[in-house]
Amino acid sequence: MTSADLENLYQQACEVELQAFKPGNVSVYSDGHDMTVADFRISAKVSAAPICNPDYCLGEKIFYAVQATRQAVSCNTNLGIILLCAPLIQAASSKAIGMSLKCALAEVLANTTVDDANWVFKAILLASPGGLGSSDQEDVKNIASVTLRESMRIASLRDRIALQYVSNYQDIFDFSVNVYYNCASRWGDRNWAAVAVYVKLLCQFPDSHIERKYGNQYSELVVDRMTMLNEELSKTDSPERIKPMLYSIDQELKSKGVNPGTTADMTVVTVLTALLEEQLGKLKTS
Repeated sequence: MTSADLENLYQQACEVELQAFKPGNVSVYSDGHDMTVADFRISAKVSAAPICNPDYCLGEKIFYAVQATRQAVSCNTNLGIILLCAPLIQAASSKAIGMSLKCALAEVLANTTVDDANWVFKAILLASPGGLGSSDQEDVKNIASVTLRESMRIASLRDRIALQYVSNYQDIFDFSVNVYYNCASRWGDRNWAAVAVYVKLLCQFPDSHIERKYGNQYSELVVDRMTMLNEELSKTDSPERIKPMLYSIDQELKSKGVNPGTTADMTVVTVLTALLEEQLGKLKTS
């Protein structure tokens, strides 16, 4: 798969996530948290070339994608997206013949380096995400002494994005991508399939971004609202009908400053996984 192919699929995945009505998060239906849809579209566009650059190691992909974003917009729109998408893009670009995307990704993650970790530490500092704090082990303000995967292992107890590096994206391959395929097949609409992914992930897993900011203060509220949405989505053949409920919950969460940002990032990488698997399938049969 060429760099141009990968850039196109990456930007498609970012756009699908924006087209998905994700209550509490930015979408074409509603801006929020001092960020706009335009911020995210610009971020996807400028980060596409560096994150898909075949001459960069994994850490460089992440750093230069974050740097390009930071130069284009004044807020942290896509650190989580970049952290999740970069290994997957590297796996797709270097995929061995006969190897599944999942196996290729596991190989990429198993072979991360200390150099990768240092590039990612620099990227995180540059993005300056909310609630970053400090760590007794492998603090991003210091020089890394372990590989990127090992540093993610240390962070994985408090961050679901870091956990993906340790679990070979188990949440994606064993859960969310199946939700996406099933709902896309059922409704014939990948944007609404992305909504279902977002909702089901929030029913299943606490959002790291919310927990860093508020602890478990809003955990019960989020699960309650997403369970309601999940029930309605599971019953309907026309998800457009639940828009009033989505608007209501979106307004409620945003009024409290509750943004399931980690789950939105995982929604992007779920869509990208599906797009990459579809494209790789076409290349295999051509």
